[in-house]
Amino acid sequence: MSKCLYCHQRKGKRACPALQGVICSICCGTHRLTNISCPASCPFLAPNDDYQQKRVGEQFEQERRSFYKELLAFAGDPATEVFYVFEALAFRFFQDRRDAQDQDVLAGIQSLRNGYSLIHVPESALPAFGEELKKEFKVFGERQTLDPLIVTEVLDRAQKFIRKFSGTNLRSNRFLQGLLGYVRERHPDVAEQLARQTGAGGRIVIPSGFQYEPEASTSP
Repeated sequence: MSKCLYCHQRKGKRACPALQGVICSICCGTHRLTNISCPASCPFLAPNDDYQQKRVGEQFEQERRSFYKELLAFAGDPATEVFYVFEALAFRFFQDRRDAQDQDVLAGIQSLRNGYSLIHVPESALPAFGEELKKEFKVFGERQTLDPLIVTEVLDRAQKFIRKFSGTNLRSNRFLQGLLGYVRERHPDVAEQLARQTGAGGRIVIPSGFQYEPEASTSP
C-alpha cells in the first residue's frame, strides 16, 4: 500500500482529492482545511466537521464565558451586546464556508474597527466579512446608541480573544469551528434562525438566547 502523501511515513488509506493520492487518517484529521486545501466535495469533510465542531465548541463555551465576564466588568451590557451581535453575524456569514479561516474573521473585525477610528485608515480592498460587519453595525447603531469608545475597545479585546483561541497556526479555523459548534450544539434554535436569514437579502434579525449566560442560569 502506498505511503501517505503528506507525512510520507504512515500508510495512506484515504483517497485525498486535494493531494491527488492517498493520505493517512491522522494527517487527514489533523491537517484538513488548515494545511490542506480540501474541496467541498471530499466525502471525509462533513462527518468529521460535525465531530470537530462539537468537540471544539465545548472548549469554546468555557473560554467564551470568561470573555463575556471580562466585557461585563469593562462596560456592562453595552459591551457584551457588541460582541453578541458580532457572534451572530460571524455565524451567519461563515456557517457554510468550509474553507474559511480565522484570519478572515480577524480581517473583518479590523475593517470594522477602522471605521470607528478617529483617524481615517484607507483600505485598498474591503474584506467580504468586513463589508458585512460595517453594513449590519450601521443598522445596529441606528437602533440604539453605540459608544464608539466601547465598540473599539470590545473589537480590540475580541481580536485578542480570537487569536488566543485560534492558536499559532496561520491557517487555523479553530475559532470558527468553536463558534459554529457551540451555537449548533447549545442553541440549535438560534442556529436555525440565523441559517434562514442567509441569502435573504434583508437585514439581520438578532435572535435572543445565546448572549452571556451566567453560571447560575445553567445550574439544575
